Amino acid sequence: MSKPDDEAQISTPIAVLGAGSWGTALAIQLARAHRPTRLWGRQAADLAEMAKTRINTRYLPHVRFPDSLTLEKDLSAAIRGVTDILIAIPSHAFRETLVMLAPHLTPGQRVAWATKGFELTSGLLPHQIAHAVLPHVPVAVVSGPTFAREVGEGLPTAMTVASDNALFAQELARSLSGQHFRAYTSPDIIGVEVGGATKNVLAIATGLADGMGFGANTRAALITRGLVEMTRLGTALGARADTFMGLSALGDLVLTCTDDQSRNRRFGLAMAQGLSPDAALADIGQVVEGFHAAAAIHTVATRLQIDMPIAHEVYRVLYEHAPLKEAVAALMGRDLKAE
Repeated sequence: MSKPDDEAQISTPIAVLGAGSWGTALAIQLARAHRPTRLWGRQAADLAEMAKTRINTRYLPHVRFPDSLTLEKDLSAAIRGVTDILIAIPSHAFRETLVMLAPHLTPGQRVAWATKGFELTSGLLPHQIAHAVLPHVPVAVVSGPTFAREVGEGLPTAMTVASDNALFAQELARSLSGQHFRAYTSPDIIGVEVGGATKNVLAIATGLADGMGFGANTRAALITRGLVEMTRLGTALGARADTFMGLSALGDLVLTCTDDQSRNRRFGLAMAQGLSPDAALADIGQVVEGFHAAAAIHTVATRLQIDMPIAHEVYRVLYEHAPLKEAVAALMGRDLKAE
């Protein structure tokens, strides 16, 4: 008896573009959930080493690759014959990656991403860039409260797949889901993307506050009021308000604001200890998405006249060199009003 179409779809290979910590973790999860998976990255030497050792020693040194995960150094070979492509690269390289991918795509292929952030130069969200570069290609975003190490190690995790193509969202969610991983679907791609971008800036704020010794009360206030700011921005851009109470917004916000696995939180902690933004970035040693997102969100919020005081003070600290105590005083000295 032949398989139903949806089961046959999931048996086809999927290509993951980006062999950093998150791309590797997602590729491991897809392969672990029995979807044949190809992992591609820009650094051929790193891929060759991973193919030899079956481990990403830099990012996930304690997690061996499932047998159904293969490494591919050639982009065209990586996506040949696949239906779905999942991009997991930093936001500043997202447009470049889509432009590089476009000539290799064939009819019927679908593109998803786990990239979080606004484009710095334009203020566009990833799906807006994708629609411009890859018109008529079905798209989706994967987001939620996830650390790469925990996904790689198979710890219980839940996240969201959002797309205006319900079938794509359902099939990608099914591909990711397994014994310890659950993916939910959403039609609100704008809300999911805004949540994923904005929470990084708010995590910097909580890192700054914790590093200055302000305590749990302050952290809770920043998370709660930060959620309000995130929702204001998202609904102004066309998102659904209820999306921000879900995994990709509130869930991701709590995760990145409260756990030191978050690079954005650690960046704030480092600055609170006296490091400059450049020195703190160097200390982290990986991309800190919130640093770039702070500038992009400031531009978008200013254009739309959205009140985002926490995000605004983070921007001032990072880009206008405002003293931390001055930023705190500005937040606490705002006019009193109803919550």
